[in-house]
Amino acid sequence: MGDILVVEDDTALRGALVAVLGSAGYSVLEAADGTAALAVLRDRSVSLVLTDIQMAPMDGYTLLGEIKRQWPQVPVVMMTAYGDISRAVQAVREGASHYLTKPFDLDILLGEVARFKRNACDADAGLQSPGLRDLYALAQRVAASDATVLINGESGVGKEVLARFIHATSKRSGRPFVAINCAAIPDNLLESTLFGHEKGAFTGAASAHAGKFEQADSGTLLLDEVSELPLPLQAKLLRALQEREVERVGGARPIPVDIRVLATSNRDMLQHVADGQFREDLYYRLNVFPLTVPPLRERIDDVVFLGTEFLHRHDARAAFAACALAALRAHQWPGNVRELANVIQRATILAPGLEIKAEHLMLPAAALARTTGPTPPADAPQDAAATSDLRSLERRAVLDALQATGGNRKQAADKLGMPERTLRHKLAKWRSEGLIDDAG
Repeated sequence: MGDILVVEDDTALRGALVAVLGSAGYSVLEAADGTAALAVLRDRSVSLVLTDIQMAPMDGYTLLGEIKRQWPQVPVVMMTAYGDISRAVQAVREGASHYLTKPFDLDILLGEVARFKRNACDADAGLQSPGLRDLYALAQRVAASDATVLINGESGVGKEVLARFIHATSKRSGRPFVAINCAAIPDNLLESTLFGHEKGAFTGAASAHAGKFEQADSGTLLLDEVSELPLPLQAKLLRALQEREVERVGGARPIPVDIRVLATSNRDMLQHVADGQFREDLYYRLNVFPLTVPPLRERIDDVVFLGTEFLHRHDARAAFAACALAALRAHQWPGNVRELANVIQRATILAPGLEIKAEHLMLPAAALARTTGPTPPADAPQDAAATSDLRSLERRAVLDALQATGGNRKQAADKLGMPERTLRHKLAKWRSEGLIDDAG
């Protein structure tokens, strides 16, 4: 979906960043300052901007403002020195996706790049996928309003990707997008995380802290997995949504906030309300405009479309064999798009060449059996049959990797993503069981 643009006036650091990102498989463009970066953005398709803050003649803050005005869908990650953290936080409030404090660990850099580039690419794929076109068209219409949206769907279907799309196509696109996973934060920290706290409000509160509501002021707040909020906190959330103001923990005055709220859930919310686990009044406050992302098993045409998208992100020359396409269509995808992305990544590791076959997908035996031949005898234990089939697929993948590397075990192990010692152990075990000959 476009290149990564690195904007840095330090030539040595810019060169190092370009080299690191290039070695990770990304297509990278570079610019020495904000003015040069804008020229690049006008000429090329860019999916992520990684920019320094202190530059001349145009600094990173000015560049951020121009990007949010002209290309609001492009995420921007700021790089800042330790002393400029407060300004970087302000930049996030003004539309930056995130900031990194120099010097930063390269693994953190690559993780952030993968995160924001993936979100951008996945939203683009959602717009084009046959099963989601109508949903994204509806989302684009609701994005024009400030209506609260509740996005429902199973885990892994892409609810956050849809939420980010709504923000990116809304009038708030140049403002902050702040997401909080309500299921991932301990209950005793959730109130402070959402609403902030004042200095001395509790043990360890050494300074005042703005919560997620304040951080999202003038932008969009995503309450991811909102159904997991504890009941006592739901009342305070309801008031914040009704009044559009929050009170920090230990605070004495309400703080007004101008935000658009999006929420997601993988539960049956009406049943959750009936079970007494979620307030009915809060449910209706969130469910102003409901959107449901269907599971992947209900949009089989998307399996091949998205699978091809993921495959080409690894290697644009790669392709699926007919047997692999059949296996992709036959699988039920309980993990939805997240599972599909993992399966494709695994297949690119296991395949010795550019053709992805069914065995490289390493799908459960049930999916392969529907496409590759006879099923196990009725009296055969199902789990044993599946395990045997998976072991056969693993053995085939190892032998293919050895053949592709001319028998070089180290290279084969690297290709398979396993330690060489593990590869040697597997080969010895298979020889002892008579499953491969001594030449294998």
